[in-house]
Amino acid sequence: MSSLSNSRAATADDLPVRDLDTDAVAKAYGRWAPVYDMVFGRVFARGRSLSIEAAERVGGRVLEVGVGTGISLPAYRRTTRLFGVDISEPMLEKARERVRALRLQNVEGIAVMDAEHLDFQDGAFDVVVAQYVVTAVPNPEAALDEFARVVRPGGEIVITTRIGAEGGLRGGLEKLFSPVANRLGWRTEFPWSRYTRWAEQNGTVSIVERRPLPPLGHFCLLRLRKVAN
Repeated sequence: MSSLSNSRAATADDLPVRDLDTDAVAKAYGRWAPVYDMVFGRVFARGRSLSIEAAERVGGRVLEVGVGTGISLPAYRRTTRLFGVDISEPMLEKARERVRALRLQNVEGIAVMDAEHLDFQDGAFDVVVAQYVVTAVPNPEAALDEFARVVRPGGEIVITTRIGAEGGLRGGLEKLFSPVANRLGWRTEFPWSRYTRWAEQNGTVSIVERRPLPPLGHFCLLRLRKVAN
């Protein structure tokens, strides 16, 4: 076997097995819908705030993938055009209620959509925001490819995400907790190397910022910029 073939085999072996499926994730987040804001609202508040700030530095038209209950939508400037998608219809029902109650006329639409198969044209958005989404989709690299496809050249992908440990005690605990986390709708094991490897293989984006987030720095804000034409 050639050295190139060995390299490809090693890359494939490095990727964790597909441990989530779309229907299971949709059902899990449907169950979370009634209590999601109460349980996670304050925990992820700092990440939401920083991701919105990053998106608005670019401005224009923003796609929120995994918009959930729409908890972040009111925090954007009313001049920012927004479209929100999520895999969970019960979560989106909450988002639509929020949009109506707060008269968020800058929200162009709310739709059920799979992050791995976005129903938008290439380059349709100035920014794609994905908050705590990447580790909750069955094929994260496919979702990242879609984010890169629908953002315009020169635009940005803003991600808040959990970064898994590469080893040690935390790495062992993540593996132990992984089956439980999968049933809840996300994965605990997701090393930084998956992001860097994906960016290199995709070839259209570069990672321009990685910033630790609370709680305990286990989450990060990532900014990726698409290469301008």
